Amino acid sequence: MNRRLLLSLLGLCLVLAFAALGHWQLGREDSKRTQLAQAAEALAAPARALGPASREAGLAPVKVLGAGFFMPTPRLLLDNQRRGSQVGMRLYCAFQPESGQALLVDMGWLPLAPNRALPGASCPVGEFELAGLLVPPPSVGLPMGPGVVEQLDGQGWLATRLETGALSAAWKLEGPLAPRVLRLDPALPIGHERDLELLPNTLPPEKHRGYAVQWFGLAIATFVILLVLNFRRRP
Repeated sequence: MNRRLLLSLLGLCLVLAFAALGHWQLGREDSKRTQLAQAAEALAAPARALGPASREAGLAPVKVLGAGFFMPTPRLLLDNQRRGSQVGMRLYCAFQPESGQALLVDMGWLPLAPNRALPGASCPVGEFELAGLLVPPPSVGLPMGPGVVEQLDGQGWLATRLETGALSAAWKLEGPLAPRVLRLDPALPIGHERDLELLPNTLPPEKHRGYAVQWFGLAIATFVILLVLNFRRRP
């Protein structure tokens, strides 16, 4: 195989790879726009009962209201969470709604000390009436290593991603945790800094479209270079 043919095949592989990445970014944009539209529709609708909604298998956002109690499980801190320009963690606690399935409650964002000492916040105890949005767990990139690790100093558990099945097994719960988590209404007098923004720690849809344009531009540029190299006159 001569050198020109080898370079042409390599270039075509790059064109296909760049085009595939651009298509994937457009898919991510469409998915996030759908999530935002569903969240806006849920917030405009009347609140549903938390217990029955927690048992549903779907992942669409649902506005809920209901009573229950916080379970005596360890606190869970989700690492690498940003709020504006600040880096911190999110506190999650297990909650058992009346006539419902146990779930994780997002108690809000906590700043991280410069020495990365874990925040001292703890989970509430007792019965509460909670309101907010049932939403899918925060999205993650490429999963690497264990998603959750118990802290040896008794400070709870530290997670890099939320895997409700793994947590149910690690905490030896009687049943599985619900697939959705509860984002607390900011008006409730418990918890920490929070809002009901659905994509607080990830790229907005517009960014994905911008990246898609860049990948498609690289694909076009690479294809043009291939044409020039293969059809130019040899001296």
